[in-house]
Amino acid sequence: MTTNPVETHGLGKRYGGTVAVRDLDLTVRPGEVYGFLGPNGAGKTTTLRMLLGLIRPTSGGVRLFGAPPGPGSLRHVGALVEGPAFYPYLSGRRNLAVLADHAGVPRSRAGTALARVGLTGRAGDRYSGYSLGMKQRLGLAAALLKEPRLLVLDEPTNGLDPAGMAEMRRTIRALADGGCTVLLSSHLLAEVEQICDRVGVLHGGRLVAESTVEELRTGGALRVVAGPEDRARDRVVALLGAERVRADDGGALLVDVERDQAPRVNAELVRAGVDVHELCWSEPDLERRFLELTGGDPDVA
Repeated sequence: MTTNPVETHGLGKRYGGTVAVRDLDLTVRPGEVYGFLGPNGAGKTTTLRMLLGLIRPTSGGVRLFGAPPGPGSLRHVGALVEGPAFYPYLSGRRNLAVLADHAGVPRSRAGTALARVGLTGRAGDRYSGYSLGMKQRLGLAAALLKEPRLLVLDEPTNGLDPAGMAEMRRTIRALADGGCTVLLSSHLLAEVEQICDRVGVLHGGRLVAESTVEELRTGGALRVVAGPEDRARDRVVALLGAERVRADDGGALLVDVERDQAPRVNAELVRAGVDVHELCWSEPDLERRFLELTGGDPDVA
């Protein structure tokens, strides 16, 4: 039986009268990229810190590879949480050498880790001269020194330019394809859609949804752009009923039918003399589902 890299049961954290995390049951499976989503203050970073043994839970428990957080289980874990911290007067390579000594791994791994994050050419420069994106990449390199079986990343693309973000996504996906499990928190929903196998949505300290990205995006509709608009709406309503027809923000009709009903809707509109300009299947994006799950506040996106 394969042991899951991460399992929590009834996990909770309270600070005085404030509940940061409540009754969290979370499972991260081997070899997957698990996206941890939630608005600011939802409890994501608190949860990651409990997983890594940096803070103690108020209730419940954490298991990493079947054991509580400690020297035995954490030797299989690499992490980048709340931004990297290094000696500013040392080079990137020298900083990693110090960390390698502390972790008890060969210094030779520093060069490999720097290459994986695209920092070989700047490895000899002082950390104080690094840009925010370079500092973030060095943090990932540090997390890779132990050649971890589980990688925990908090906002891994923070500060990266578009090319750097794309390279980071490729690196994360390659790590997972190579057998490493990745748990990452992110506020970039498009990023999560591209690289994550499953997603957990945290709101108010509770896990309000957990599924694959595809499952979160269920509930698509047929999008129809046709004119005259009033006649188009009347014909679709007459065919399918008013409860299945609504308008989107751009004035197009969204028809709640199965995808294979598109030819039927198109034929009815053409028979009625309606000009059909566009007819396509529209899936809800992750941002829309995220807003629905977290109360619909546009600021959380």
